[in-house]
Amino acid sequence: MQNIKVASVQFQHKAGDKPANLKTITYFVEQAAKERVKLIVFPEMCITGYWHVRNLSKDEIIDLAEPVPSGSSIQYLKSLSLRYGMTIGAGLIELSEEGELYNSYAVTLSGGTIHMHRKLHTFISAHMKSGSSYTVFDTPEGIRLGVLTCYDNNIVENARITALLGAEVLLAPHQTGGCNSASPKGMKRIDVKLWEERSTKEAELLGEFQGPKGRQWLMRWLPSRAHDNGMFLIFSNGVGRDDDEVRTGNAMILDPYGEILAESKAIEQDMVIAELDASLLPSSNGRRWMKARRPELYTLLSERTGKEEDTRTVRFTYE
Repeated sequence: MQNIKVASVQFQHKAGDKPANLKTITYFVEQAAKERVKLIVFPEMCITGYWHVRNLSKDEIIDLAEPVPSGSSIQYLKSLSLRYGMTIGAGLIELSEEGELYNSYAVTLSGGTIHMHRKLHTFISAHMKSGSSYTVFDTPEGIRLGVLTCYDNNIVENARITALLGAEVLLAPHQTGGCNSASPKGMKRIDVKLWEERSTKEAELLGEFQGPKGRQWLMRWLPSRAHDNGMFLIFSNGVGRDDDEVRTGNAMILDPYGEILAESKAIEQDMVIAELDASLLPSSNGRRWMKARRPELYTLLSERTGKEEDTRTVRFTYE
Protein backbone atom coordinates (compact mmCIF):
# COMPACT_ATOMS: atom_id res chain seq x y z
CA MET A 1 0.00 0.00 0.00
CA GLN A 2 1.04 3.57 -0.74
CA ASN A 3 0.28 6.58 1.46
CA ILE A 4 -2.93 8.24 0.35
CA LYS A 5 -5.03 11.26 1.36
CA VAL A 6 -8.66 10.30 1.96
CA ALA A 7 -11.91 12.02 2.91
CA SER A 8 -15.13 10.99 4.65
CA VAL A 9 -18.35 12.96 4.17
CA GLN A 10 -21.51 13.28 6.21
CA PHE A 11 -24.48 14.90 4.53
CA GLN A 12 -28.25 15.08 4.67
CA HIS A 13 -29.68 13.61 1.51
CA LYS A 14 -33.02 14.60 0.05
CA ALA A 15 -35.43 11.68 -0.17
CA GLY A 16 -35.88 10.54 -3.75
CA ASP A 17 -34.11 13.59 -5.21
CA LYS A 18 -31.11 12.16 -7.05
CA PRO A 19 -30.16 15.40 -8.87
CA ALA A 20 -29.99 17.31 -5.57
CA ASN A 21 -27.97 14.58 -3.89
CA LEU A 22 -25.54 14.36 -6.81
CA LYS A 23 -25.12 18.12 -6.58
CA THR A 24 -24.07 17.71 -2.94
CA ILE A 25 -21.66 14.95 -3.88
CA THR A 26 -20.17 17.15 -6.60
CA TYR A 27 -19.64 19.99 -4.13
CA PHE A 28 -17.67 17.80 -1.72
CA VAL A 29 -15.67 16.18 -4.53
CA GLU A 30 -14.64 19.63 -5.74
CA GLN A 31 -13.65 20.67 -2.22
CA ALA A 32 -11.70 17.43 -1.74
CA ALA A 33 -9.88 17.94 -5.04
CA LYS A 34 -8.58 21.28 -3.75
CA GLU A 35 -7.01 19.35 -0.84
CA ARG A 36 -5.52 16.74 -3.22
CA VAL A 37 -7.69 13.94 -1.84
CA LYS A 38 -7.48 10.71 -3.86
CA LEU A 39 -10.29 8.72 -2.19
CA ILE A 40 -13.62 10.11 -0.94
CA VAL A 41 -16.37 8.14 0.79
CA PHE A 42 -20.06 9.11 0.88
CA PRO A 43 -22.88 7.49 2.90
CA GLU A 44 -25.09 4.49 2.24
CA MET A 45 -27.93 5.11 -0.26
CA CYS A 46 -27.11 8.82 -0.27
CA ILE A 47 -27.95 9.16 -3.97
CA THR A 48 -31.51 7.84 -3.66
CA GLY A 49 -32.30 8.59 -0.02
CA TYR A 50 -32.69 5.98 2.68
CA TRP A 51 -35.21 5.73 5.51
CA HIS A 52 -38.27 6.80 3.49
CA VAL A 53 -37.73 3.76 1.25
CA ARG A 54 -39.18 1.44 3.92
CA ASN A 55 -42.62 2.89 3.11
CA LEU A 56 -42.40 2.65 -0.69
CA SER A 57 -44.09 0.07 -2.87
CA LYS A 58 -41.99 -2.16 -5.10
CA ASP A 59 -42.93 -0.11 -8.17
CA GLU A 60 -41.94 3.10 -6.39
CA ILE A 61 -38.56 1.63 -5.46
CA ILE A 62 -38.02 0.45 -9.03
CA ASP A 63 -38.70 3.99 -10.25
CA LEU A 64 -35.99 5.25 -7.90
CA ALA A 65 -33.47 2.49 -8.69
CA GLU A 66 -31.07 2.21 -11.60
CA PRO A 67 -28.70 -0.37 -13.07
CA VAL A 68 -25.07 -0.48 -12.01
CA PRO A 69 -22.76 0.44 -13.68
CA SER A 70 -24.76 1.71 -16.66
CA GLY A 71 -27.16 3.95 -14.71
CA SER A 72 -26.93 7.71 -15.09
CA SER A 73 -25.90 8.37 -11.47
CA ILE A 74 -22.96 5.99 -11.54
CA GLN A 75 -21.87 7.20 -14.95
CA TYR A 76 -21.91 10.72 -13.53
CA LEU A 77 -19.72 9.61 -10.59
CA LYS A 78 -17.38 8.00 -13.09
CA SER A 79 -17.07 11.30 -14.94
CA LEU A 80 -16.16 13.02 -11.65
CA SER A 81 -13.55 10.36 -10.91
CA LEU A 82 -11.95 10.83 -14.32
CA ARG A 83 -12.10 14.62 -14.10
CA TYR A 84 -10.48 14.85 -10.68
CA GLY A 85 -8.35 11.70 -10.64
CA MET A 86 -10.22 10.56 -7.54
CA THR A 87 -11.81 7.31 -6.37
CA ILE A 88 -15.40 7.98 -5.26
CA GLY A 89 -17.75 5.76 -3.26
CA ALA A 90 -21.51 6.41 -2.91
CA GLY A 91 -24.65 4.36 -2.26
CA LEU A 92 -27.94 3.94 -4.12
CA ILE A 93 -30.66 1.43 -4.96
CA GLU A 94 -29.61 -0.93 -7.73
CA LEU A 95 -31.95 -2.59 -10.22
CA SER A 96 -30.22 -5.74 -11.46
CA GLU A 97 -30.54 -7.30 -14.90
CA GLU A 98 -32.76 -9.95 -13.30
CA GLY A 99 -35.10 -7.29 -11.96
CA GLU A 100 -33.94 -7.62 -8.34
CA LEU A 101 -33.45 -4.61 -6.07
CA TYR A 102 -30.35 -4.15 -3.91
CA ASN A 103 -28.93 -1.66 -1.44
CA SER A 104 -25.69 -1.17 -3.36
CA TYR A 105 -22.54 0.85 -2.96
CA ALA A 106 -20.66 1.87 -6.09
CA VAL A 107 -16.99 2.80 -6.15
CA THR A 108 -15.77 4.57 -9.29
CA LEU A 109 -12.00 4.45 -9.61
CA SER A 110 -9.78 7.25 -10.89
CA GLY A 111 -8.96 5.12 -13.93
CA GLY A 112 -12.61 4.66 -14.89
CA THR A 113 -13.25 1.15 -13.52
CA ILE A 114 -16.42 0.68 -11.44
CA HIS A 115 -16.88 -1.76 -8.54
CA MET A 116 -20.06 -2.45 -6.60
CA HIS A 117 -20.94 -3.94 -3.21
CA ARG A 118 -24.41 -5.29 -2.52
CA LYS A 119 -25.23 -4.92 1.17
CA LEU A 120 -25.09 -8.36 2.80
CA HIS A 121 -27.68 -7.59 5.48
CA THR A 122 -30.46 -5.53 3.86
CA PHE A 123 -33.57 -4.77 5.92
CA ILE A 124 -34.84 -1.41 4.65
CA SER A 125 -37.55 -3.05 2.47
CA ALA A 126 -39.03 -6.50 1.96
CA HIS A 127 -38.82 -5.75 -1.77
CA MET A 128 -35.02 -5.59 -1.67
CA LYS A 129 -32.59 -8.51 -1.54
CA SER A 130 -29.32 -8.94 0.33
CA GLY A 131 -26.04 -9.47 -1.48
CA SER A 132 -24.14 -12.73 -1.27
CA SER A 133 -20.48 -11.89 -1.85
CA TYR A 134 -17.66 -9.82 -0.41
CA THR A 135 -16.17 -6.86 -2.23
CA VAL A 136 -12.40 -6.32 -2.23
CA PHE A 137 -10.45 -4.77 -5.11
CA ASP A 138 -7.34 -2.77 -6.02
CA THR A 139 -7.24 0.90 -7.00
CA PRO A 140 -4.90 2.60 -9.48
CA GLU A 141 -3.21 4.22 -6.47
CA GLY A 142 -2.05 0.80 -5.25
CA ILE A 143 -4.59 0.50 -2.41
CA ARG A 144 -6.62 -2.65 -1.74
CA LEU A 145 -10.12 -1.55 -0.71
CA GLY A 146 -12.93 -3.49 0.95
CA VAL A 147 -16.56 -2.38 1.35
CA LEU A 148 -19.07 -3.25 4.08
CA THR A 149 -22.32 -1.28 4.25
CA CYS A 150 -23.80 -0.27 7.61
CA TYR A 151 -25.27 -3.44 9.24
CA ASP A 152 -22.63 -5.54 7.45
CA ASN A 153 -20.11 -4.06 9.89
CA ASN A 154 -22.08 -5.30 12.89
CA ILE A 155 -21.19 -8.90 12.02
CA VAL A 156 -17.58 -9.44 13.05
CA GLU A 157 -17.08 -12.28 10.57
CA ASN A 158 -17.68 -9.88 7.67
CA ALA A 159 -14.85 -7.60 8.73
CA ARG A 160 -12.47 -10.50 9.30
CA ILE A 161 -13.18 -12.10 5.92
CA THR A 162 -12.73 -8.73 4.20
CA ALA A 163 -9.33 -8.43 5.88
CA LEU A 164 -8.40 -12.00 4.94
CA LEU A 165 -9.18 -11.10 1.33
CA GLY A 166 -6.43 -8.51 1.60
CA ALA A 167 -8.29 -5.27 2.31
CA GLU A 168 -5.99 -2.55 3.62
CA VAL A 169 -8.69 0.12 3.78
CA LEU A 170 -12.30 -0.64 4.71
CA LEU A 171 -15.00 1.68 3.38
CA ALA A 172 -17.86 1.69 5.90
CA PRO A 173 -20.75 3.80 4.56
CA HIS A 174 -23.69 4.08 6.98
CA GLN A 175 -27.07 5.60 7.74
CA THR A 176 -27.06 5.29 11.50
CA GLY A 177 -27.26 7.06 14.83
CA GLY A 178 -30.58 8.02 16.38
CA CYS A 179 -32.03 4.60 15.55
CA ASN A 180 -34.39 2.76 17.88
CA SER A 181 -33.12 -0.32 19.72
CA ALA A 182 -34.88 -2.73 22.06
CA SER A 183 -31.66 -3.12 24.03
CA PRO A 184 -31.57 -0.92 27.15
CA LYS A 185 -27.99 0.03 26.27
CA GLY A 186 -28.56 0.29 22.52
CA MET A 187 -29.19 3.40 20.46
CA LYS A 188 -32.33 5.45 20.95
CA ARG A 189 -34.11 8.00 18.82
CA ILE A 190 -33.27 11.69 18.80
CA ASP A 191 -36.27 14.01 18.95
CA VAL A 192 -36.91 15.32 15.43
CA LYS A 193 -38.09 18.59 16.99
CA LEU A 194 -34.59 19.09 18.42
CA TRP A 195 -33.14 18.87 14.90
CA GLU A 196 -35.70 21.31 13.55
CA GLU A 197 -34.86 23.78 16.36
CA ARG A 198 -31.08 23.29 16.07
CA SER A 199 -30.42 26.99 15.41
CA THR A 200 -31.30 27.71 19.05
CA LYS A 201 -30.43 24.32 20.56
CA GLU A 202 -27.07 23.56 18.94
CA ALA A 203 -25.34 22.52 22.17
CA GLU A 204 -28.14 20.15 23.12
CA LEU A 205 -28.16 18.55 19.67
CA LEU A 206 -24.37 18.20 19.67
CA GLY A 207 -24.67 16.42 23.02
CA GLU A 208 -27.04 13.91 21.43
CA PHE A 209 -24.72 13.40 18.45
CA GLN A 210 -21.70 12.84 20.70
CA GLY A 211 -23.57 10.79 23.31
CA PRO A 212 -24.92 7.20 23.46
CA LYS A 213 -27.25 7.80 20.50
CA GLY A 214 -24.28 8.59 18.26
CA ARG A 215 -20.53 8.68 18.85
CA GLN A 216 -20.51 6.82 22.19
CA TRP A 217 -22.35 3.92 20.56
CA LEU A 218 -19.91 3.87 17.64
CA MET A 219 -16.94 3.85 20.00
CA ARG A 220 -18.14 0.60 21.57
CA TRP A 221 -17.36 -1.35 18.43
CA LEU A 222 -16.21 0.61 15.38
CA PRO A 223 -12.52 0.99 16.39
CA SER A 224 -12.31 -2.76 17.02
CA ARG A 225 -13.17 -3.50 13.39
CA ALA A 226 -10.07 -1.56 12.37
CA HIS A 227 -7.82 -2.69 15.24
CA ASP A 228 -8.62 -6.41 15.28
CA ASN A 229 -8.22 -6.75 11.52
CA GLY A 230 -5.34 -4.35 10.87
CA MET A 231 -7.25 -2.12 8.42
CA PHE A 232 -7.71 1.60 8.00
CA LEU A 233 -11.44 2.34 8.27
CA ILE A 234 -13.36 5.20 6.68
CA PHE A 235 -16.76 5.76 8.31
CA SER A 236 -19.22 7.92 6.38
CA ASN A 237 -22.75 8.63 7.58
CA GLY A 238 -25.89 10.60 7.01
CA VAL A 239 -26.56 13.62 9.18
CA GLY A 240 -29.77 15.33 10.21
CA ARG A 241 -33.37 14.40 9.66
CA ASP A 242 -34.01 11.25 7.64
CA ASP A 243 -37.80 10.88 7.54
CA ASP A 244 -38.78 10.33 11.21
CA GLU A 245 -35.23 9.70 12.49
CA VAL A 246 -32.17 11.91 12.97
CA ARG A 247 -28.75 10.69 11.80
CA THR A 248 -25.76 11.74 13.88
CA GLY A 249 -23.00 12.27 11.31
CA ASN A 250 -19.78 11.48 13.24
CA ALA A 251 -17.79 11.05 10.00
CA MET A 252 -14.38 9.66 10.93
CA ILE A 253 -11.22 8.03 9.66
CA LEU A 254 -9.41 5.44 11.78
CA ASP A 255 -5.97 3.87 11.52
CA PRO A 256 -5.26 0.10 11.78
CA TYR A 257 -4.78 0.48 15.54
CA GLY A 258 -8.35 1.74 15.88
CA GLU A 259 -7.17 5.26 16.67
CA ILE A 260 -9.05 8.20 15.17
CA LEU A 261 -7.09 10.20 12.60
CA ALA A 262 -9.89 12.68 11.89
CA GLU A 263 -13.52 13.06 12.90
CA SER A 264 -16.37 15.51 12.54
CA LYS A 265 -18.16 17.10 15.46
CA ALA A 266 -20.42 19.12 13.20
CA ILE A 267 -24.19 18.86 13.53
CA GLU A 268 -24.69 19.43 9.80
CA GLN A 269 -22.91 18.57 6.55
CA ASP A 270 -19.16 18.18 6.84
CA MET A 271 -16.05 16.50 5.46
CA VAL A 272 -12.97 15.24 7.28
CA ILE A 273 -9.60 14.49 5.66
CA ALA A 274 -6.61 12.42 6.73
CA GLU A 275 -3.38 11.04 5.28
CA LEU A 276 -3.16 7.26 5.61
CA ASP A 277 0.35 6.18 6.60
CA ALA A 278 0.90 2.79 4.98
CA SER A 279 3.86 2.05 7.26
CA LEU A 280 1.40 1.42 10.12
CA LEU A 281 -0.07 -1.67 8.48
CA PRO A 282 2.63 -4.39 8.74
CA SER A 283 3.18 -4.10 12.49
CA SER A 284 -0.43 -3.41 13.48
CA ASN A 285 -1.82 -5.70 16.16
CA GLY A 286 -4.56 -7.12 13.97
CA ARG A 287 -2.20 -8.05 11.14
CA ARG A 288 0.22 -9.75 13.50
CA TRP A 289 -2.50 -11.59 15.41
CA MET A 290 -4.10 -12.90 12.21
CA LYS A 291 -0.85 -14.73 11.45
CA ALA A 292 -1.49 -16.82 14.57
CA ARG A 293 -4.92 -17.98 13.41
CA ARG A 294 -5.77 -21.69 13.66
CA PRO A 295 -8.47 -22.19 11.00
CA GLU A 296 -8.94 -25.84 11.91
CA LEU A 297 -10.56 -24.66 15.14
CA TYR A 298 -13.10 -22.38 13.43
CA THR A 299 -15.39 -24.81 11.60
CA LEU A 300 -18.27 -23.86 13.89
CA LEU A 301 -18.27 -20.39 12.34
CA SER A 302 -19.57 -21.79 9.05
CA GLU A 303 -22.14 -24.11 10.60
CA ARG A 304 -25.73 -23.12 11.32
CA THR A 305 -26.78 -23.17 14.97
CA GLY A 306 -30.49 -23.18 14.22
CA LYS A 307 -30.87 -19.75 15.82
CA GLU A 308 -30.20 -17.74 12.66
CA GLU A 309 -32.86 -15.31 11.44
CA ASP A 310 -32.93 -12.99 8.45
CA THR A 311 -31.65 -9.46 9.06
CA ARG A 312 -35.04 -7.82 8.57
CA THR A 313 -36.57 -9.96 11.34
CA VAL A 314 -33.68 -9.23 13.69
CA ARG A 315 -33.70 -5.49 12.95
CA PHE A 316 -37.43 -4.89 13.37
CA THR A 317 -38.37 -7.55 15.93
CA TYR A 318 -35.55 -7.03 18.40
CA GLU A 319 -34.84 -3.37 17.78
